[in-house]
Amino acid sequence: MNTAKPETIDQYIADFPAEVQQVLEEVRSTIRQMVPDARECISYGIPTFDMDKSHLVHFAGFKQHIGLYPTPTGMEAFKTDLAPYKQGKGSVQFPLDQPMPLDLIRKIVEYRMEVVRGKISNQKK
Repeated sequence: MNTAKPETIDQYIADFPAEVQQVLEEVRSTIRQMVPDARECISYGIPTFDMDKSHLVHFAGFKQHIGLYPTPTGMEAFKTDLAPYKQGKGSVQFPLDQPMPLDLIRKIVEYRMEVVRGKISNQKK
């Protein structure tokens, strides 16, 4: 990978091998379809979608997985669905050797949209 920090999601994705680029673009496209008006940016060094001046969701590429960062509230709300995947406090790892769970990503993004809009409490359950 290039050591220069990317300024755009396109630059970020371009720094990965073709197979990983394809999966990153699938994740990006899935999120973009859910929130076409969201602002794409790089935050914390990774691709981020912002909505209503708040971070909606982040994602990142790695050698063997794609990381999704829906903040702890997004993780808590989908605890059962995310159980098969390796997780951190506010992240989940989707292995590259398995189909990307795009329907689950859609559900998580939809949930995060509701949180950002204030329709669901931003507090952990």
